[in-house]
Amino acid sequence: MKERRTVTCHCGAVELAVLLKDGLGAARRCDCSYCRRRGTPTASVARADLQIVKGAENLTLYTFGTHTAKHYFCRTCGIYTHHQRRSDPEEYGVNMGCIEGVNPKDYEPIGWHDGVNHPSDQ
Repeated sequence: MKERRTVTCHCGAVELAVLLKDGLGAARRCDCSYCRRRGTPTASVARADLQIVKGAENLTLYTFGTHTAKHYFCRTCGIYTHHQRRSDPEEYGVNMGCIEGVNPKDYEPIGWHDGVNHPSDQ
């Protein structure tokens, strides 16, 4: 069942509206070189189910490697809000800690995705 949620950065300059395709129970972490440093669990959202409500001009982008994954941050407070996935560019990962009313700790244990052995790197 899809779940509608609000996602905000720390300072409130960026706000997203998302429709979580698998709810919060399917959240995961990734151990690729970037994500393991970030350490944030993410929930999955179809690209069509993420809307920037405010602050699009305040988002900044980081890419690396194949430049397929696109990681978005608030340029004011520096908080990572979401990213377009390399494994499926039609899907976003949303920072679970930015979802209003959610504490990722309440969803532990959160599973891991093997980003170290990603098929795009083979």
